Amino acid sequence: MNEIEIFGGKKAKPNVREMAIKNGIEFPSDEELLMLILNGGTKKMPLEKLAEKALCVINEYGTDELVEHLTRISGMGDAKALALAAAVELGRRRNSCSRCRIERPSDIVPYVKHFSLEKKEHFVVATVNGARELLNIRVVSIGTVSRTLVHPREVFAEAITEHAAGIICFHNHPCGPCLPSNADRTTTTALEEAAVILGITFMDHIIVTHEDYFSFLEHGLLKSSHYKGDIFTVSDQENIC
Repeated sequence: MNEIEIFGGKKAKPNVREMAIKNGIEFPSDEELLMLILNGGTKKMPLEKLAEKALCVINEYGTDELVEHLTRISGMGDAKALALAAAVELGRRRNSCSRCRIERPSDIVPYVKHFSLEKKEHFVVATVNGARELLNIRVVSIGTVSRTLVHPREVFAEAITEHAAGIICFHNHPCGPCLPSNADRTTTTALEEAAVILGITFMDHIIVTHEDYFSFLEHGLLKSSHYKGDIFTVSDQENIC
């Protein structure tokens, strides 16, 4: 961490939180980011030392072993260890999908599979560019245990902003089989029609559960002519790379 001169020739380290607010979250080092998450240490294990030891563990172990080894650090309780592990996992999920190429429905399912654990229905939209590279994954609506309401304007808003060539929609079924309901079919048709008007390819609507997934594309339930088998073929009208 950078040090600053103070009266009397001594040195003090600037407040990480203040520096992050002033300069942006990109400013802190990895160790300082951990300090922001941990928020405090103990008398025997000051915050800076705790963050230093935690960073060593994070760099050395995978996510499966992370909590176990973090809790072995003096001053690191279960709550702090879980907070760090959660931050690492969130970063992994966000970064793992960046610019990955989506050729078929099964390619993208791993990036949204964790929504199957949600107790309420989440409607999620993924955007891709003309090279079928994944741009982003966003939740656009959260409903109840059995239904969620979506409107085309929410579904396509970010896709338009990102100049996306295509979108893939998802929602989870917290209960019941991994099969589309009549409402799911009606929603899919409405979104397909909106996509044609907007010039954005509607690539698929996928339902996910903890055990399985259901692809409208793979089951031949989409009207679009931009598909061949279960392979995605994004329209050339928006070839954004």
